[in-house]
Amino acid sequence: MSDRPLFGLEGKVALVTGGGAGIGRAAVRLLAEAGMAVAAAEIDAARCAALAADEPDALVVQADVRRAEDCARAVEAVRGRHGRLDVLVNNVGDFLRIQRDFEDTTEEEWEALHEVNLLHLFRMTKAALPLMRASGEGGSIVNVSTIEAFRGIPRTVVYAAYKAAVTGFTKSLAVELGQHGIRVNAVAPETTDTAQIVADSRVPPANREHISRWFPIGRFGRAEDSAGAILYLASPRLSGWVSGHTVLVDGGALAAGSWLRLPGGKGWTHLPIILSDGYIPPAPG
Repeated sequence: MSDRPLFGLEGKVALVTGGGAGIGRAAVRLLAEAGMAVAAAEIDAARCAALAADEPDALVVQADVRRAEDCARAVEAVRGRHGRLDVLVNNVGDFLRIQRDFEDTTEEEWEALHEVNLLHLFRMTKAALPLMRASGEGGSIVNVSTIEAFRGIPRTVVYAAYKAAVTGFTKSLAVELGQHGIRVNAVAPETTDTAQIVADSRVPPANREHISRWFPIGRFGRAEDSAGAILYLASPRLSGWVSGHTVLVDGGALAAGSWLRLPGGKGWTHLPIILSDGYIPPAPG
């Protein structure tokens, strides 16, 4: 049996934004299990404390990565502790509960969505790149996006537009940074049961029987599903020649399009109608 490191990440350093909950928290745990030294940037003080207690070896920095100065501070903390950075996971993002027809949204809301879903990637990545390049050993940047970047979604138009921009950022940055051995990819989850969504429990009891038919795999996503894709993209052994791509973590939803299994698992329909799924509010009236 080979004694070669399984993932090629032992002794390497990762920084995960939004590392205190959900996909970020699962990524911190899994990357640490893969042998990495892990740092997390998290805005919420209580989540910082909980993460530090659960992962005592992790470097936890309370930071708002929408702010350039906080991004720089997080990177400097990593430099001070470890002297290098090999993997950056840009995990922060939110639709900020802005779910209305586009014409009813405001420019202030557009700006808020812009900062949390796109600008923070620019700021965090720019702050991290000098330290990533310094080792001369390359590295990996993983941007957490959403399946909504690849399909139309009503009443969340601005959020989806910024997530689609993440795809372009990922592709173009991958081309630019390849000369430094730095790969850039993205992970795009479907609805995932996290602190932000709490998908399973929000579905009304009358509709829970449908969950197993909404996705070909038969369930909502879990944070660990996306963390696994992040580990794959972080690992130079598993994905060392993969750059500029997005891994869809969607239980087969995008492949299925609108096709769903009928009750009893026999037959299919592409014309389902239910009044409410429980996690997307129905339109007024």
